[in-house]
Amino acid sequence: MEALVEEIHRESVIIDAHCDTVHKFLLSKNQYNFNIRNDTGHVDLPRLKESGIKVQVFALYIEPQYNPERSLKRCLELYDILIKTFNNSNNKIVIVTSAAEMEEALKQNKLAAFLSIEGGEALEGSLSVLRVLYRLGVRFLTLTWNHRNQIADGTGEGITGGGLTRFGRKVIKEMNHLGMVIDVSHLSERGFWDVLDLSEKPVIASHSNARSLCSHSRNFSDRQIKALAEKGGIIGINYCPPFVGEEADISYLVNHIDHIVGLVGINHIGLGSDFDGIDTTIAGLEDVSKLPNLTYELFKKGYTKAEIKKILGENFFNFFYKILTCNGGTI
Repeated sequence: MEALVEEIHRESVIIDAHCDTVHKFLLSKNQYNFNIRNDTGHVDLPRLKESGIKVQVFALYIEPQYNPERSLKRCLELYDILIKTFNNSNNKIVIVTSAAEMEEALKQNKLAAFLSIEGGEALEGSLSVLRVLYRLGVRFLTLTWNHRNQIADGTGEGITGGGLTRFGRKVIKEMNHLGMVIDVSHLSERGFWDVLDLSEKPVIASHSNARSLCSHSRNFSDRQIKALAEKGGIIGINYCPPFVGEEADISYLVNHIDHIVGLVGINHIGLGSDFDGIDTTIAGLEDVSKLPNLTYELFKKGYTKAEIKKILGENFFNFFYKILTCNGGTI
């Protein structure tokens, strides 16, 4: 079985749709160094190599204390440290902005990095800012974190019943025009339905699980999962123990995968670890290098090699080819 796991990791384009490792880049070199294997944190270049991941989405997470007046400044500070860090990686990792660039990076045996912003407050209510961030290479936007911003209410505002604002509706249309990935993880349920009604293109939930197995507000109901899939979207499985359930181990994480596959089929699920954005990890997935343990568990549960490849990255790979084309909208 171990040889089969190694083979599938070697052959697959493994994609993780969400990590928060950029904040580790702010630490001093004696605390964390992206280029070497660290004893702390969940992600670095050596451990990404060990995991078999070939495409990683790095989130620029805007902390609540910067909302709303200093959100854009904080976003640009995180962008700056990310660029500096990647420039010092001996050309082992490259920022990509389209599916074609992703594929070229893979051909050159480089790690392909997509940039995401987690928290639409970074736009500070301006479509011009959205377009500038697009020019800087950002291709994903998680519309909200847990609180309310200028775009919509987050899951932490559930009592209000609020969805997309008027500005939020303009953001959805502009992202469709530009060819950006709309991410509905953290979005209030009302906002989720607003996005699905309004967006002309499929969307993703980069790091969310099934609420029917774990009733956390960050997880999605069966109805939401079905609607997301019907629009051609994908849900990335989150490794955070509170989103997995009381039995937070790899086996129970695979139960979430089983449940979603049972609802909508094998083509609408992927990985969205939330590594370096979570305080605790489940046993067997303590960091990104342990990803083969999840593949092993999927084999144990009866998934075929072809199905596992879809879960590990093929589904997101095909989605990126639909949305992240070289000829996005005119800016």
